Amino acid sequence: MASFKLYDLSHPLTSDTPIYPGDPRYTADRFTSLDKDGYEIHILTFGSQTGTHVDAPSHFIHGGLTIDKIPLSTFVGPAVIIDLSENIQAKQMITWSDIEPYEKELKPGVIALVCTGWYEKWGTEEYYNHPYMMKDVAEGFVARGIRTIGVDFLNPDETPVDGKSEHGFQFHHVILGAGGVIIENLTNTKPLIGLPNVHVSLLPLKLEGIDGSPIRAIAWQLN
Repeated sequence: MASFKLYDLSHPLTSDTPIYPGDPRYTADRFTSLDKDGYEIHILTFGSQTGTHVDAPSHFIHGGLTIDKIPLSTFVGPAVIIDLSENIQAKQMITWSDIEPYEKELKPGVIALVCTGWYEKWGTEEYYNHPYMMKDVAEGFVARGIRTIGVDFLNPDETPVDGKSEHGFQFHHVILGAGGVIIENLTNTKPLIGLPNVHVSLLPLKLEGIDGSPIRAIAWQLN
């Protein structure tokens, strides 16, 4: 059997997992125990947009597909690693000119992963001051047939720490409005930079009628 290295791109779910302001937090409460009941079960509580997760179109779009209706092929495939990690700044606006060097690699069926290295700030207040992508980036992806986009920060749109953002959720509306999906809070993307033939699996739980799902994201290289 051929062996290959797997890259874990998911943050752990804990009580300290950063969430979008106002979203429900993750909790895990013991329901039964080995000592008392002979087996262990926990009650898990979390929002559909918790931790490393995927947004379905229905997250923002009336009549958009829910997570259980999206073809599995959307979540598995070859990836283009867009390296924006050098000198990335807090609240930096990412525009299409930043993505343009990778344009020849962006073709239908490819999964675009935007690597900024911001995941290294996971668990700090600075994580909420992440860079974010402008509307023209979403339009550029859609125009080139890209329907699966992942980022290694909290939100491809600006997260308004003070409750206000002049840009709103433009990136979400363009991508999800085109029937695409968005993966948020990826981690460990830097080791993928420069690797050839990277493939990823971003499979969600099959949650009927729900707007998104936590995922266990992984990457590997095809020989």
